[in-house]
Amino acid sequence: MKRDIKTHGQHFLRGSSFIAELVGHSNIRKNDTVLDIGAGSGAITAVLARRCKRVVAYESEPLAAKKLSANMQYHTNVEVVAKDFLQVDLPAEPYKVFSNIPFHLSSKIVRKLATAKTPPKSIYLIVQKQFAQKMLTGGNHFHGALGMAIAPWGGARIRRPLRKTDFTPPPAVDTVLLELKPRETPLVPLERMVTYMQFVERCYAEPVFYGKTKAPKGQKPSQLTLEQWVALIG
Repeated sequence: MKRDIKTHGQHFLRGSSFIAELVGHSNIRKNDTVLDIGAGSGAITAVLARRCKRVVAYESEPLAAKKLSANMQYHTNVEVVAKDFLQVDLPAEPYKVFSNIPFHLSSKIVRKLATAKTPPKSIYLIVQKQFAQKMLTGGNHFHGALGMAIAPWGGARIRRPLRKTDFTPPPAVDTVLLELKPRETPLVPLERMVTYMQFVERCYAEPVFYGKTKAPKGQKPSQLTLEQWVALIG
């Protein structure tokens, strides 16, 4: 997940009070361990440190990681990991996620979390609105591949829209706080989640392969319901 802040232009939230307000929309509690992915200089990390038991902050950009470590030196419950989040092992203990992630890595980050050996108890991500909408699997709208691919593990909903002025620098796109929470009982066994995800994404990407499945004739992959996808995988 290596990135150059100057070229990838991650957008940072303005003010700790606003960040605390967003965290208030989550189910993060005082005894939780929380991951902050792409932590930057630690604005979200600092708020989380005051709200929960332990924070693990990931930042791969060297200068940002150095500043993050300096800013967190007085927070004894914060662990700074100066590594690529996509390459690290996730905690074996129960954990949650609250992050303002680099937008261009949204799919990879969600996929890693959803298929982890120990998946998070809940995920809160600030993402592009367009990406968030593709994660929603209810209703009659067209569904995105990734949203349907992780849906047996958990459900998605938009907790709150954000304004462009909530960031510095302001993004060119609309953003939201997205919540992903696991089901009490997954619709597909966790050990089969990777196989299921690969099947769904291949159906979206390869019309010929999809045409050979038992999907209803005349329906595109984006039109199938979650129940239909689960039935297809058997």
